[in-house]
Amino acid sequence: MPAIPSLGGLRGRGNGRARVQPPIPVPLSAYVVDCAVYVDGKRVPGRWTHAEAIKEVRRRREGFVWIGLHEPDEQQIQGIADMYGLHELAVEDAVQAHQRPKLERYDETLFMVLKTLRYVEHESPTTANEIVETGELMTFLGRDFIITVRHGAHSGLARVRQDLDEDPERLKFGPAAVLHAITDHVVDHYLDVTAAVEDDIEEIETRVFAPRTMVSAEQIYLMKREVLELRRAVVPLAAPVRRLAEGFTRLVPDEVRSYFRDVDDHLITVSERVANFDELLNTLVDATVAKISLQQNTDMRKITAWAAIITVPTMLAGVWGMNFDYMPELHWQFGYPLALLVIFGACLLLYRIFRKNQWL
Repeated sequence: MPAIPSLGGLRGRGNGRARVQPPIPVPLSAYVVDCAVYVDGKRVPGRWTHAEAIKEVRRRREGFVWIGLHEPDEQQIQGIADMYGLHELAVEDAVQAHQRPKLERYDETLFMVLKTLRYVEHESPTTANEIVETGELMTFLGRDFIITVRHGAHSGLARVRQDLDEDPERLKFGPAAVLHAITDHVVDHYLDVTAAVEDDIEEIETRVFAPRTMVSAEQIYLMKREVLELRRAVVPLAAPVRRLAEGFTRLVPDEVRSYFRDVDDHLITVSERVANFDELLNTLVDATVAKISLQQNTDMRKITAWAAIITVPTMLAGVWGMNFDYMPELHWQFGYPLALLVIFGACLLLYRIFRKNQWL
């Protein structure tokens, strides 16, 4: 009979506690979306590792490297960090994500964080659970390299890379031109997302002020939460973009700074839109609460009016229902029809009064 494998290899022999197995190493290539060398604005043919690429550029003493990473872990990005001289604090932020948009300088390297946005399609803003989805995009900018680290499924840069590959004149300005193209792409997408959100808010506004429709205040608060996500992505980015446009570092040449001014103008437009969204939603919340209060007051008036009408026949029926021998018209032949007529007349009179006063 074959021996049953022992668990001794999985458990500690001395103290009986389970031994923690090291994680299975994942090759860096699993996280690298693309690694390219650019010389004189043109992509150098061939497949490159991060080490080979930077060695080639520094051997030529011209050009730069563009490496794109998607959600790497700390162990895998450490090799690139050591080779390219990235600061450990910036590397930690790039791996963990959940950062605010910012721009920081570490020695001869810039670290920039951008929030990406995606508009979530839905049938109606009054029934949607999510309208805006966010992601993150980190960039390391050096003299002869740019490294992008993406978090989120919708923050791809394939279109940006393709457009730049077709425009060597822009790439002649170096990695700063790539940083501008990425920032411009992100901010232009902000414009598209805010335009779609604006349509949703206009639809909610139409429903709020429609005469016979009701929008719950909870749904408007959901929209305010989504607008808050927009604000967290847009507003903090204004200062980094402005610093790049004003010559914050020599890594961004003067020819590229002017392009960042254009991005700054677009970002101001987006910021103004987001601020207007928040003000409009506050107004819609107030209008919704007022409309609900008015509807409740109208319902209470109707209930009160019907209660008053019902009280009349109840009172008269209670009086004539008493067992007394000497009740008026108790033994009269027309007493019962007369009682019904009095009840009906009193109810009709009250109904007309309430209708005239718009209680019914």
